[in-house]
Amino acid sequence: MLCDPKKLEVGVTVFVSIKTSQHNAAWFERFAKGVGEIPEVVEFYRMSGDIDYLLRVVVPDIEGYDAVYKRLIRITELHDVSSSFAMEQIKYTTALPLDYVD
Repeated sequence: MLCDPKKLEVGVTVFVSIKTSQHNAAWFERFAKGVGEIPEVVEFYRMSGDIDYLLRVVVPDIEGYDAVYKRLIRITELHDVSSSFAMEQIKYTTALPLDYVD
């Protein structure tokens, strides 16, 4: 069963790009544990390229995101945190493509 984010009052989606100057196991373990404890973070990826980590966060409003942001920066040292607010959800699905299954 899928829940309606608007009915749960978490209708604002924020994509958070994180850069770090730390690339060691101890730093990552602390960071991953801390991010895992933030319920508003619904997706968490390690990226290639210029961004080290990408989070998808759901909150009710900007003040809700500010609270998440303050939790993030308390976890461990971060080089840069950049946030982008989704203006409109154009496509969203939980279905996976089946064309690649033998």
